[in-house]
Amino acid sequence: MKVKICGITRGEDGKVAADLGAEYLGFIFIRASRRTIAPEDAARLIRQLPLTVTPVGVFMNATREEVLHTLKVTGIRTIQLHGRETPEEAEGYPVPVWKAFGVDAAFRPEMLDRYRVSAFLLDNLSGGNIGGTGKPFDWSLALGAKRCGDIVLAGGITPENVQRAVETVRPFAIDVNSGVELSPGRKDHAKLRRLFESVRMQNH
Repeated sequence: MKVKICGITRGEDGKVAADLGAEYLGFIFIRASRRTIAPEDAARLIRQLPLTVTPVGVFMNATREEVLHTLKVTGIRTIQLHGRETPEEAEGYPVPVWKAFGVDAAFRPEMLDRYRVSAFLLDNLSGGNIGGTGKPFDWSLALGAKRCGDIVLAGGITPENVQRAVETVRPFAIDVNSGVELSPGRKDHAKLRRLFESVRMQNH
């Protein structure tokens, strides 16, 4: 199982996460987010990362031109679409695409079938918004989605509950943001270490 640490805005946080074993680091290009980062700043941080780490660009309802420009400027190697993008809008990119879906009691895995993407990111759905709550959803609701492809599990994952999340879903990857923060965009290195310790225990 792989780990993505999202909401990276500082070089030291990216380095610690990479050193601990993160396979993916997320850079948020959504202006309304408290963890947003300018493409030029993300490019500087991405240049410092080892090639073993895949930088992921997080977008919400962005135009194709905006996404492609950010890819060119930053060196992002995977796209995460976190809005209401259609199946057609999620296709045709030169790098892998993850499509995010909000999960609540009304979630139906067959919604994923129309999308031809590399992975599906499942996050909490609250107030019509996908993610951003820092709270987990009922992870058992994600199990039916596994038949549709690789699942990236997000939403309120912390060092304390990551083992239960992994045991419940057995996802391709987990996506952790606020669960390892001191404040929005600033990671808590002690929490990062505890998270990866818990993941290693789970993987053995």
